[in-house]
Amino acid sequence: MSTSTPDAGPSTPSPPPSSSAPDSASPAFRKWLHKAGLVTGLAGTKDEQMADLEAHKHTLCEKWKLELMNYSPAVTFMLKHLAQSGNAVPASSVICTPCSPVRTGGFHPAGAIVLCQSHFMNKKHMEDTLTHELVHMYDHARFKVDWNNLRHHACSEIRANSLSGDCKFTREFQRGFISFSKQHQVCVRRRAVLSVTSNPACPDKEAAERAVNEVWESCFNDTRPFDEIY
Repeated sequence: MSTSTPDAGPSTPSPPPSSSAPDSASPAFRKWLHKAGLVTGLAGTKDEQMADLEAHKHTLCEKWKLELMNYSPAVTFMLKHLAQSGNAVPASSVICTPCSPVRTGGFHPAGAIVLCQSHFMNKKHMEDTLTHELVHMYDHARFKVDWNNLRHHACSEIRANSLSGDCKFTREFQRGFISFSKQHQVCVRRRAVLSVTSNPACPDKEAAERAVNEVWESCFNDTRPFDEIY
């Protein structure tokens, strides 16, 4: 005997899954979820979170570096004059890396500049730092600076702090230093002394102050390769 299924009427098709809802099984979604957890601190170990943060800072530093080397008036001006003196600076010679908390950048006489990727408030801050280090590179190339000679070091620090934008009123205000009388000169002198004091060849702060005072007039007034203070 044949059997038949009672007619229950036409069935209603199930609605298709919403295209706006993420597929929780998708590898891309799981990767995004893990990334979001690292950023918010809700996933991963502390070491993983810090590594993710440093990776983000490194990417941003590299992005800003390339933009500045191509479009910043001060940076491109310095790069042009270095190239004209036979010391072209490729992007690979400017290195974004983690640094000690008290530094934003540095110059190595071998021909490298370090940008401390974790310490920039904004791209303008990086621009001033990169210009500062390029002045050191220019001085090393043009004037054969002996960095163990405190007078040589002091002269380059005076020029770099004066010409880079490091001592603009707005930057000093951000640091908590406010002066309405010769603010630029006060800043340049203070920061030059600090840098020379950190030189391993410098015995104490008094020696740094003497070196800065001895070369102040000639080095503060030397704006090469700029026509005037930037």
